[in-house]
Amino acid sequence: MIAAQALVDHALSLRWDALPDAVQADARRLLHDAVAVGAAGAGAAYSDAILTAARGWGGDIGTGLVLGRPGVRLPPAQAAFVNAFQLHGQEYDSVHEKAVLHPLPTIVPALIAELDRSPPYSGEEVLAAMVAGVDVAIALGVAATTPLRFFRPATAGVFGATAALARLKRLPRETAMDAMGYALAFSSGTMQAHTEGKPALPVQVAAAARSALQAIDVAQAGLPGPRDWLEGPFGYLPLFEAGFDLAPVLADLKDRRRIAEVACKPFPTGRACHGGLVAVRTLANEHGVGPGDLDSLTYSAPPLIRHLVGRVAKPEMDTAYARLCLPYLAAVMLTRGRVGLDDYTSERLNEPDVLALAARIVVESDGNPDPAAFVPARAVARLKDGREIVLDVTSQLGSPDFPMSRDEHLDKARSCLAFVGMEAVHAQLTDLFDRFDTLADAREAFLLASGG
Repeated sequence: MIAAQALVDHALSLRWDALPDAVQADARRLLHDAVAVGAAGAGAAYSDAILTAARGWGGDIGTGLVLGRPGVRLPPAQAAFVNAFQLHGQEYDSVHEKAVLHPLPTIVPALIAELDRSPPYSGEEVLAAMVAGVDVAIALGVAATTPLRFFRPATAGVFGATAALARLKRLPRETAMDAMGYALAFSSGTMQAHTEGKPALPVQVAAAARSALQAIDVAQAGLPGPRDWLEGPFGYLPLFEAGFDLAPVLADLKDRRRIAEVACKPFPTGRACHGGLVAVRTLANEHGVGPGDLDSLTYSAPPLIRHLVGRVAKPEMDTAYARLCLPYLAAVMLTRGRVGLDDYTSERLNEPDVLALAARIVVESDGNPDPAAFVPARAVARLKDGREIVLDVTSQLGSPDFPMSRDEHLDKARSCLAFVGMEAVHAQLTDLFDRFDTLADAREAFLLASGG
């Protein structure tokens, strides 16, 4: 249980004022991004159905805020479920590439829900809890040494959210360990939903966010939880990962803040699509290639990319399938010069010209032995005039080594709010998140993002 205790102790002891300025800036920026994406999720496919389902579990009696939905209040656990679905439901949320994990869609909704049922917490405390939870979730992801088997944003995400709540509430170590044991009891998430392109992916994230609150509550009620939740014979890593090595993770725990490694997405698609989309945008903007010029495009990338987004575009695609289909999205980029939240309507998904172009785009594996690699990759465009253009992709836009600019970040936040008719609060919300760590009551910012 040494590693399990080390992770819990690290989360409980993390202090905001001990973090470098750059890490603090990353935390504020990524929290702003998460909240804007979560608000936009109120307009996503299936979000209204999820809200209806959640209301059936507890009605509209509650204090829980729902991002992007003015006046909607739910019991906090149900609100966490809906907010997490909205945050991950459009594949626009930030991601840690090496861990193959979206840490914030579980952590942020769980923290918002806790604020909705507790005395006021400061922005500084919320940010410290978020950073601590990200460290724990990412630790589980990067400890894996073999290819992804389960849906890590949910299976590891529940531990990150539980650790964040334990830090926010400053639980004793024993209670926090009990809570992590119950996070193990609740942990689940299948990649079959990804394979079939079903909206069960964000539902699994939603269940993890809700389960984190429940794990905390059960532990605080006095029920002892499984203590060897991490490395026991039926603990998290032996159950969910075919191979793992915790030694490097533990060695980095003291000095490495994983929030600084989280990538912000410039497009509302699976992260595995982003390198290909930037390559296609380069083809259009720097080489003058249009839809009518392209004979074929091959994106040769690590096996993870082929596995996650190499599916074939087809008529009547579900939005969840299309968000993870690089051939479709590359065709959209070449046709429109962008990929946005409005590219997943039934009309857009069935445009004959886009589907015909997508049929000329394929994703193939380059045999990279790294099971978590997103790059390097290569796009080879063969044009109808006989030319061949080769573009190498060495990093993905939004990653720490190829970051989005401040203007790109704010444009994304603005477009997210505009998608649900909330652009009017963009400037005020930006100001609140720029100084979030100075807020005496962090709920102020989330109340504004919910529409009041």
